[in-house]
Amino acid sequence: VKVKIPFGNKHLDAIFSVPEKKSTYGVILTHGAGGDMNFPHLMSLAAYLASHGVLCLRFTCKGLNIAYRAKAFKTVVEFLKLSDDYKLSGVFLAGRSMGSRAAASVIRHLSQEDDDDFIQGLVCLSYPLHRPKLQSKLRDEDLLFIRCPVLFVSGSADEMCEKQLLEGVASKMKAPKKIHWIDKANHGMVVKGRTMDNVMEEINAQVFSWLRENIELEQK
Repeated sequence: VKVKIPFGNKHLDAIFSVPEKKSTYGVILTHGAGGDMNFPHLMSLAAYLASHGVLCLRFTCKGLNIAYRAKAFKTVVEFLKLSDDYKLSGVFLAGRSMGSRAAASVIRHLSQEDDDDFIQGLVCLSYPLHRPKLQSKLRDEDLLFIRCPVLFVSGSADEMCEKQLLEGVASKMKAPKKIHWIDKANHGMVVKGRTMDNVMEEINAQVFSWLRENIELEQK
C-alpha cells in the first residue's frame, strides 16, 4: 500500500507491506545514504517480515544530513503511531547504514521526551560506525544512550564497521544488544561466492527471529 506522509511543506514516499493477519507490531525501515526505499535489501526484508506476520513501513528520505534524516524518521514514527488503519502496540525502527544512524538518533531523542514504550527496539543493518579508514572517530554517541533492545547485523569485513570496534561499543551500551556477523560480507553485504538472495535469507531470518524474541519478552 503506497502512502505519502506529510513532512513540512513536502511529503515522504512510503510503502506498507501488510501481513494477511492483523499485526500488533510493526517495523519502520529506511535506506542508507544512496538509494531509496526500493533498495533490494529493504524490499527483501519488508516482504519477508510481512509474510511472517509483521507489518513493515518503508520510506524514502533523500539527503545526507543526519539531523534531517532523523527528523523525517520521527515524522514517520508519529504518522504510524496515529494511524487508524494500523493500530499497533509498538514498532521497531530499522535502517540500513546511514538509515540506522538516523533511527538510533530518533530513539535517543524520543526516549528523552516521552516514555510511552511505543518504540520497542532498533535494528541496525550495516551500521556505519566510522568512515572507511577513519577508525579514530566513532559514531557511537546515540548508541550509548539507547535503552531499548538493539540488533546489529554487520559484515565481518565491513570497511565502515570494524568488528572489534563494534564489539567494544556494544560492551559499553546499556541496552540489551545482539550482534550477528555476516561472515566475510562488506558494507554492502556482498560476500564472494554467495548470491545476494542467499545472504538476504540469512539477514531476514536473523532479524525476524530477534523481533519475535523481543515481542515475546514484551508480552510476558
